[in-house]
Amino acid sequence: MASNALQSEVTKPPSSNRFSLLPKIINGGIAGIIGVTIVFPLDLVKTRLQNQKPGPDGSFMYRSMLDAFRKTYAAEGYFGMYRGSAVNILLITPEKAIKLAANDQFRHWLATPGKPLTLIREMLAGAGAGLFQIVVTTPMELLKIQMQDAGRVAAQAKLEGKTVPKVSATSLARELVASKGLLGLYRGVGATGMRDVTFSIIYFPMFARLNALGPRKKDGSGDAVFWCSFVSGCVAGSSAALAVNPIDVIKTRLQAIKKSDAELEYKGVVDCFTKTLRNEGPLAFFRGGACRMIVIAPLFGIAQTVYYLGVAERIMGVKK
Repeated sequence: MASNALQSEVTKPPSSNRFSLLPKIINGGIAGIIGVTIVFPLDLVKTRLQNQKPGPDGSFMYRSMLDAFRKTYAAEGYFGMYRGSAVNILLITPEKAIKLAANDQFRHWLATPGKPLTLIREMLAGAGAGLFQIVVTTPMELLKIQMQDAGRVAAQAKLEGKTVPKVSATSLARELVASKGLLGLYRGVGATGMRDVTFSIIYFPMFARLNALGPRKKDGSGDAVFWCSFVSGCVAGSSAALAVNPIDVIKTRLQAIKKSDAELEYKGVVDCFTKTLRNEGPLAFFRGGACRMIVIAPLFGIAQTVYYLGVAERIMGVKK
């Protein structure tokens, strides 16, 4: 009996009064802005670790996460750690709103009245959320990664006695649209979709089950206490992040458009996978994995906590 009660709590669909779109957008925006501001330097380091290639002597520019932090700060200063953050902060609001709201909506559609949501249907709901979000995520990731990686390319060029002109997200976007049309902003969409759909398939069911194990609020809502949602988001986020890190490495390399002359070009997901495996071995697919886990854990912990706290509902006076 207790087991059935727990299963029902874990898999029950969200009630219909949770589908007010505006509060979800506001909650996702607040969560995204706070989360990105906190973890962006880690994300920048993760991108540079994943995208660096061995030099002629086989050595890497960055030996570790701490070494990448130290060298980036020394070369670019404090604000250099936030290179590309404006694009991410601008687009994180719709991205988080789509991911969280779409998962709830798909769970609602896939639920059978009077029956708990099965694991397969939870995974399908997560897949739907991941698929929908790539409309916003792909351009955001493309511009963010190029801006983040610009410092690494400039530093490498400086060591070789060359100079690389500075780029901005606006100039990059204009160049892509002018040369390749609107689809230029969707370079790497296949790898982004693979990563985000797989991530959501793992993340949302795991979060739902972990979140259901914690103590409930005493207000009669049945929601978990805030720290439980935060911890559940951190654990589920970091676990899913590590699982999809090989796909994230491929996506990062495909989207790093402007490379130094010595770096490889990739024609697609399969070509990138093959060349990376042949030239750098299987461990290359887990490069930056620790950074990615550290980035994703607080980002999703914050997102889920804000989402379930109902900050927007409190501000707007809407019943949660």
